[in-house]
Amino acid sequence: MPSGPEEGYDRVIAILEKVAAQVQGEPCVTYLGRGSAGHYVKMVHNGIEYGLMQLLAETYDIMKRGLGLNNEELHEVYSHWKYTEISSYLVDITANIFSRKDEKTGTALIDVILDEAGQKGTGKWTSWDALDLQVPTPTIDMAVMMRDLSGYKTERKAASETLAGPDTTYKGDRASLIDQLKHALYAGMIMTYAQGMALIKRASTTYDYHLDLEAVARIWRGGCIIRAALLEDLRIAFKSHPGLPNLLLDPPLGREVQGRQADLRSMVQVAAALGLPVPCLMASLAYFDAYRNGWLPANLIQAQRDYFGAHAYRRTDEAGTFHTAWVED
Repeated sequence: MPSGPEEGYDRVIAILEKVAAQVQGEPCVTYLGRGSAGHYVKMVHNGIEYGLMQLLAETYDIMKRGLGLNNEELHEVYSHWKYTEISSYLVDITANIFSRKDEKTGTALIDVILDEAGQKGTGKWTSWDALDLQVPTPTIDMAVMMRDLSGYKTERKAASETLAGPDTTYKGDRASLIDQLKHALYAGMIMTYAQGMALIKRASTTYDYHLDLEAVARIWRGGCIIRAALLEDLRIAFKSHPGLPNLLLDPPLGREVQGRQADLRSMVQVAAALGLPVPCLMASLAYFDAYRNGWLPANLIQAQRDYFGAHAYRRTDEAGTFHTAWVED
């Protein structure tokens, strides 16, 4: 994801194209733009990575604690999924993880790994700049927060001994739920990419990067952690509509999400009933519902701000800003 002086890229292009991953005969590298454009794209790439990893962790939790699947069964599920529409590097390695044995104990390695996830900051930086640019990235934000929360191991252990929740065992049909879970994951994946790409689009204008989102999607198709079959659909979407403000407005991708929204809603409901935390699935659903609504209750927030701080508000029937004396003397 190189950027900076274009003449510098021209001097090394042959080397970079030679060592880059190849997809459909195309090298997964291109000049992205001036200044720090490449670093920014890499940062958002990692933010998307946080979201996708947490979504996968939530599917793991539902199948492990909700359905009682053992590691061999989990390996089989993810091994099947990697040949479906959610095919990706992360799904592939997830399948492999559940088949790996620990050399010290001979048991499944996943079961001896501490449930505290580390981070080096790129996810946090993505959320940070999204807040500065006022671009909603709730799935990515919740993924960052869950890594933070995982670090409170001692407190979580103490809380588990005093704060009770419902029975985590799912009583319904396991095969049907697993199929719904795959669809919910796919919808969540699309919305995670949508949030990241919307942030890149805003940053491109704000920071004068002149980024080509079709090129970004194209070079992400190979050689990077978030590579997935879905990225070809993203590339086509931005090639067909270069000014596309959000991937949810691309007709094919929008239909993919709409066709799976019932499954996403079901998974959120099931997890909530079982007391299993799935904040990224929930955030993805909330993002979809908020984005597709022509009206949101933010008018009440504006009224509240004007009431307690005289911050003024805008009206639906007249231009300008207004203030009301909400309490009569």
